[in-house]
Amino acid sequence: MNTMRTALLLGALTGLLMMIGGLFGGKQGIVIAFVFAMIMNFGSYWFSDKIVLSMYRAQEVSERDAPDLYSLVKNLTLRAGMPMPRVYIVPGDTPNAFATGRNESHAVVAVTEGLLRILERDELEGVLAHELTHIKNKDMLIGSIAATLAGAVMMLASMAKWAALFGVSGDDEDGGGIIGLILMAILAPIAAMMIQMGISRSREYMADEGGARISGKPYGLAGALEKLASVSRAIPMDANPATAHMFIVNPLTARSFANLFSTHPPIEERIERLRAMRQL
Repeated sequence: MNTMRTALLLGALTGLLMMIGGLFGGKQGIVIAFVFAMIMNFGSYWFSDKIVLSMYRAQEVSERDAPDLYSLVKNLTLRAGMPMPRVYIVPGDTPNAFATGRNESHAVVAVTEGLLRILERDELEGVLAHELTHIKNKDMLIGSIAATLAGAVMMLASMAKWAALFGVSGDDEDGGGIIGLILMAILAPIAAMMIQMGISRSREYMADEGGARISGKPYGLAGALEKLASVSRAIPMDANPATAHMFIVNPLTARSFANLFSTHPPIEERIERLRAMRQL
């Protein structure tokens, strides 16, 4: 169901791009915006692991450095039939985790010091399995495709804004063209952002389900999410909004405005779904 939803949302984002490009610049406008957005997001996709790990001062650990954590990741990857990812620990008291890397062979799983301190073994196993599912489902690639399409839409909207400011109204001689450009410049980025959020939320539900199946303990992941949601509100994380979608729980939960445009589904719904799953 969530896979179908992701496909439909990506289709909607593509349709929005084509409609705006057609209204503003025709086929040429679509191609120009898409190429620029693709160039910008290609670098983000290819070097995402280095960028994010550096941003959060994450340190790679070996089996000798963190034997329990490393052993859990190793066992889960064997169950999932995946290559062993690199394992990192992020300094800080806020409990959270993320996965990054362009594919299974260049993957990273990172957890914060705070997460390691508050979770029981079954809960930690659920969190790690959730992150491994993101890697297995190629969510970095899907997210990059969505970002490229959304970026192209926003670029066309920006072009429309400047065109309206300078009185460029296209082929419409009665002035309606300028009104159309203004409306597009305002509404298109909002629509693109909402669709992109819908894709991210669908992938979170899939990672929850996949993580529960890999670990075999849906209650462990449910308990972890409950703890993470509670502690994250008490100990906010200094996170970059551009990377918020990567974390297992939204690191911006302490910011009420950010909740209106959250890349994550409501934590209560995620917990309810997991607890409805029978023991695996």
